[in-house]
Amino acid sequence: MLQRHLQNLGRSWVAHAEHQESLYMNKHIFRYPWFSGPYNWAAYPPQLNWISHTLFGPSNTPFQRPPSLPGQATQAAWFHFSNFNMASNGDEPAPKRVKSSSTEDRSGRKPSPNSSYSQTKDFTVPTLYDSQVSFPPTYPVTSTYFDGGVNRRWEDFSQFYAERCEGEKRHLRTTEHFDFTVMSYNILSQDLLEDNFYLYSHCRRPLLFWSYRLPNILKELKEMGADILCLQEVQEDHYRTQIKPSLEALGYHCEYKTRTGTKPDGCAICFRSSMFDLVMVKPVEYYRPDIALLDRDNIALVLLLRPKGQQDLSYICVANTHLLFNPKRGDIKLTQLAILLAEIGGVALLKDKQFCPIVLCGDFNSVPGSPLYRFIKEGMLNYKGMTIGKVSGQEKYPRGQRTLTRPIWPKRLGISQSCTFEPTEGSEKTGESLKEETLKEESIENETSENLKEESTEKETSETLIPNRKTESSLQHHFSLSSVYSHFFPETGVPEITTSHSRTALTVDYIFYSAARNDIFAQSGADVSCGGLHLLGRLSLLTEQDLWSINGLPNENNSSDHLSLLAKFRLVK
Repeated sequence: MLQRHLQNLGRSWVAHAEHQESLYMNKHIFRYPWFSGPYNWAAYPPQLNWISHTLFGPSNTPFQRPPSLPGQATQAAWFHFSNFNMASNGDEPAPKRVKSSSTEDRSGRKPSPNSSYSQTKDFTVPTLYDSQVSFPPTYPVTSTYFDGGVNRRWEDFSQFYAERCEGEKRHLRTTEHFDFTVMSYNILSQDLLEDNFYLYSHCRRPLLFWSYRLPNILKELKEMGADILCLQEVQEDHYRTQIKPSLEALGYHCEYKTRTGTKPDGCAICFRSSMFDLVMVKPVEYYRPDIALLDRDNIALVLLLRPKGQQDLSYICVANTHLLFNPKRGDIKLTQLAILLAEIGGVALLKDKQFCPIVLCGDFNSVPGSPLYRFIKEGMLNYKGMTIGKVSGQEKYPRGQRTLTRPIWPKRLGISQSCTFEPTEGSEKTGESLKEETLKEESIENETSENLKEESTEKETSETLIPNRKTESSLQHHFSLSSVYSHFFPETGVPEITTSHSRTALTVDYIFYSAARNDIFAQSGADVSCGGLHLLGRLSLLTEQDLWSINGLPNENNSSDHLSLLAKFRLVK
């Protein structure tokens, strides 16, 4: 053991070195305009390189030359400066997750030591219509942006298709078709990162600065080269001055919807102008000032696209959303989803009363096999006696919570239990009656809050809370949607992961789509027209063990706490 004065001297030296390094970064790095090219890291002073080597080790240098930007902005813009007061338990990368029972996550609850969702028996490997053809355990492997880390496989399904429409048996390649790729990606808003910095204690602080993250994100978007990008947690100022100009330089047309309220992020849908014509844009706000249940600021964005030069092919409806995170408020999540499905129905409905193919992307803050997930895929949900904490499946032990009210939302929202628009009753009511109903809903919310505090048992039914409400207890929608991913690896049964940080690792991100009848991932017995989509391929996900082998998310090469999802579809005439 060193004597105390020697220990203090060592701490002083390290503090001085970090201070000098910080001063240099402020003077030379963070004042450097991002649009004019990456910083010349070769000019990094030798004395600071020596400090970096001493503090972090030779294999984990804190500052490496960032990848070149995929596109140059058309106007001047500056880096977003990260908050240097962000607390950290240490800059050294942790060999595994830091598990703490004293830190609360975004919902305000204490995370459990093992918060990954458990495998459920309803996960099944999609089977081909030809029982003689087996589903391959592995697919062709291609290298991706995990430089020196774990490679993600491109899984090609195109060889297993044969078109079977109205009794005809023709190979899929012989028909008129349109191929396109879709990417869904929660890029992690910088403001949310800094507000929840404790979630990223495994990651060295310099890797969390926006000046480091932006080039990584843009590089990944360019390398993936998707025809349609659905992005969540896109910070508005970064979108306007950096992300949108860069994507427009790559040939994308971009649409954006920011969240209501004070949060500065939102959702963006960008598509290649050379491949699609924009027919309709529908921004969706879930917030309703006159409905107590809908007091959250989440949003969605719905686009109607038409393949360029393909007059005989159908439109494509693309929707992107980020649902409420709070695991305890499944009632809000289901209501937000119902609003989105109603809006999609209005956009995707064609003149012949049929729906065009739908691609639904986003961060749904719900795990595979949960009631909300099953509702999207199966089109039906009986929620009688279901507690609000069970809807998303994020909580393993949702105790002391009330059951979902029946119906979940008031009729004056104008959304039916079939997730379609219907005439509202508000136009026929006086202002006094509307005020009375609003006050009644607020009293219900207050009563719910008290029940949560007192940890009331699940035996309390919705009838005791709201005796005058109807006893409808089922939801449905009219779309036949399938998931691009099967959410576990068929050869091992290990769950796939789409998001990971210091406190958890699970799946909350999805790409759902209208599957054609002979699509290998189509729901069994689904009533799908031959004008649906065929899933031709997808970029594989990773296991939790894979992610921690590259130090979790974010890390040196991946600058979000979510993985990107990528799928290739074929639209057939």
